[in-house]
Amino acid sequence: MSSDLDLADIKRRMNGALENLKSEFTGLRTGRASVNLLDPVMVDAYGAQMPVNQVGTVSTPEPRLISVHIWDKGLVASVEKAIRNSGIGLNPIVDGDTLRIPIPELNEERRIELTKLAKNYSEQSKIAVRNVRRDGMETIKNMEKDGNISQDEQKMFGEDIQELTDEAVKNIDEVTASKEAEIMQV
Repeated sequence: MSSDLDLADIKRRMNGALENLKSEFTGLRTGRASVNLLDPVMVDAYGAQMPVNQVGTVSTPEPRLISVHIWDKGLVASVEKAIRNSGIGLNPIVDGDTLRIPIPELNEERRIELTKLAKNYSEQSKIAVRNVRRDGMETIKNMEKDGNISQDEQKMFGEDIQELTDEAVKNIDEVTASKEAEIMQV
């Protein structure tokens, strides 16, 4: 019975790696405005580091423009500085207590750079999945060694874990291919 729970936990952890990859991909720019582009930006506010969406309202009024309406006017300069220094290549324009952030066209060089970054994120997710597989295999090996399961059950559970791994890696490859196509689309 506990072995079934272990398989469910293994599947949950592998799916977690895929969900993490998807969230990392939302921050990759594709030439279109997305409120998620500002997720990695942290602002010095009230003596602490805070995400942009906790100091203002982030919206996309146009396909190539992000707007950040800052609630505390004293934080406008801090938010502008945080966005400029974040390394995501955006230059906000201050308009009172609102920042307008135009999304520039991506050139070919930048697109290739982003696809390499996407592949890197993908590989990190695959490594996470393989680590989960390794943990699962060690667990069933120890269960067999302790006499909790037979060698046949160990082999069966090992095959189940490998199937989960193959499925997770396939899903990661599909999501990555989709993101690369989106990035390279002109």
